[in-house]
Amino acid sequence: MFTPPPPRFMEIHMTKTTFALALLALAGLTEAASASASCTAHPKAEWLSEEAMKAKVAAMGYQKIKTFKTSGDCYEIYGFTKDGKRAEVYFDTKTGDVVKSSVE
Repeated sequence: MFTPPPPRFMEIHMTKTTFALALLALAGLTEAASASASCTAHPKAEWLSEEAMKAKVAAMGYQKIKTFKTSGDCYEIYGFTKDGKRAEVYFDTKTGDVVKSSVE
């Protein structure tokens, strides 16, 4: 016959489970937050056009751009540096300045 565990055991088990889930959620939020950049919001009328931004990106030496997109208030690219290193770069939409860069 099954005897249920004492109530204190269940309380400790639930506390550990809740703590573990909270840590996992926090790790996920940290990873998501580190993946994007905080760009200054500008009115769309003040943004560099995609063509102008692509030209600026090329002039900076980025090449083989696999992805060029708008990410929130940033332009974002995935491509390679002139040295052939993989790059993920976020740019200010008005000035074209680099806001965040990750180069491997």
